[in-house]
Amino acid sequence: MPPAVADRPGDIWDQRVAKGLAFLRRRLAGDYEVDEFGFDPELTDKVFLPMLRLLYRDWFRTEVFGVENLPAHGSALVVGNHSGTLALDAVMLATAVNDRTPNRRHLRLLGADLVFRMPIVSELARKSGGTVACNPDAERLLRNGELVGVFPEGFKGVGKQYAQRYKLQRFGRGGFVSAALRTGTPIVPAAIVGAEEIYPMLADIKPLARLLGIPYFPVTPTFPWLGPLGMVPLPSKWLIEFSAPIPTAHLRDQADDPLVVFNLADQVRETIQQTLHTLLERRPDPFGR
Repeated sequence: MPPAVADRPGDIWDQRVAKGLAFLRRRLAGDYEVDEFGFDPELTDKVFLPMLRLLYRDWFRTEVFGVENLPAHGSALVVGNHSGTLALDAVMLATAVNDRTPNRRHLRLLGADLVFRMPIVSELARKSGGTVACNPDAERLLRNGELVGVFPEGFKGVGKQYAQRYKLQRFGRGGFVSAALRTGTPIVPAAIVGAEEIYPMLADIKPLARLLGIPYFPVTPTFPWLGPLGMVPLPSKWLIEFSAPIPTAHLRDQADDPLVVFNLADQVRETIQQTLHTLLERRPDPFGR
């Protein structure tokens, strides 16, 4: 039997073109919604995530474990390790959450002030659901039932040299724990293997970093020697695992207790570190399939 009309290649492309034109008309007419933080779900789903999936699936060949530990509904604070010179681990974690959760949930990332002071980058971060890593914003998102992603190592993690790969840095003052405690939100530790190899940092030219007003100026096997080509990430194999959620509702009245905050932050850090060791054993070749 001949294929149905809707299955013919020409008709499929006609439908795609029509959908694309309808999308552009809505954007040009301003017929779309953003939330109080500037998050644009339609742009994220139609433009950002499809591009990121090219890296996530084809370049990094990402495998994800423990996705059942993410709630199908309601809030959770997802805490990940940070690395890789450029923070691709954050957007890959957000892509994994959207790709693997049944309801295609969005991970609302908390970023450093520097991200939101950079032209274009700031706008992209806001449009894709990010906001400044501060407790008031984190608590508002959590009270709204969102999945929130945070990387407590900050620039200490993402800017560490290759010799220190997969060794977690200090988790700061545990502000993320306070946000979870005040909202009674479970904490889901997330371990990410693969980001350390995409831009192996061999050195940091500190005087140049100070001159440019950035946390570090990396020297990698390809940058700055290859110019713009040095920005292409190496195709490492990525593994991401979400550990069992750590409940906090029973500790809500202890959100201002430094000892409780420190102990819980240390528990999260230790969980991520141990999971990293397990994932590294599962992935003996950083660039294998």
